[in-house]
Amino acid sequence: MAEISDSGGGGHKGGKKRAKKQSTRIDMTPMVDLAFLLLTFFVLTSTFSKPKSMELTFPAPPNPNDPKTEIKKGITFLLSKDDRIFYYEGQFRDKPEEGKPATELQELNFSQDGSKSLHKFLLDKNEWIRTEIKKLDDKLQNKQIADTTFKRMAKTIKADKDRAFTYLIKTDDKATYKNVVDLIDELNFNLVGKYVITDIIKPELDLVNAKVN
Repeated sequence: MAEISDSGGGGHKGGKKRAKKQSTRIDMTPMVDLAFLLLTFFVLTSTFSKPKSMELTFPAPPNPNDPKTEIKKGITFLLSKDDRIFYYEGQFRDKPEEGKPATELQELNFSQDGSKSLHKFLLDKNEWIRTEIKKLDDKLQNKQIADTTFKRMAKTIKADKDRAFTYLIKTDDKATYKNVVDLIDELNFNLVGKYVITDIIKPELDLVNAKVN
C-alpha cells in the first residue's frame, strides 16, 4: 500500500513549549487505482489507425483457345501523362470491321463540371443505378425491407449484365498512381459495380501516343 507519512514532533525551543503536531498519513492507493482505471478506459475506447486499402479486380489471363467475344456494355479508360484521360465505348477496332468504324478516342478531364468532365460523364451513364438504389433506400428507411436484403438487391442492380457498364482501366507508363485512384474514386462515388484494371494493348497505346505526343 502506497502512503506518505509526515510525523511531527514537539519539544521546546527558546524556552517556549510548542503544540505537538499530529502525524499526517496519505494513502496513495486510490490514486494509483484511478490512474490504472483511466489508462484502461483510454486503451479500450481509443480507435487505432487502420491500414487503408483499396479493393481492385484484375481479370484472369485470357485463354488463346477461347473464342473472341465482343464487348457490348464496356467503356475503356486510357490514362496518360499530364492528367489526361481518354475513353472509348464497346469493342476496340484498329480498323473498320463489318461496317463499323475504327475506334476513335474521346477525351475527358478530372474537373467536377463541364461537358468533358469525368464526373458528369459517369453521372449520366449511371443515373439509372442511382435511381434504382434510391428506391431501395426508401424501402429500407420505411422498414419494408431488411438491411441484408437492401445490400443484396443493390449488388444485383450494379451487376446487371444488360444495363450496367463494365469499366476497363488501362494506363501507359506515363500515367500517375493518383490519377488511377481518382478514377476509381469517381467510379465508386457513382455506384459502379463492375470495373477492372488490365493491361493496355499496343493499338490502344498507339492511339494514346498520337494524342499526347
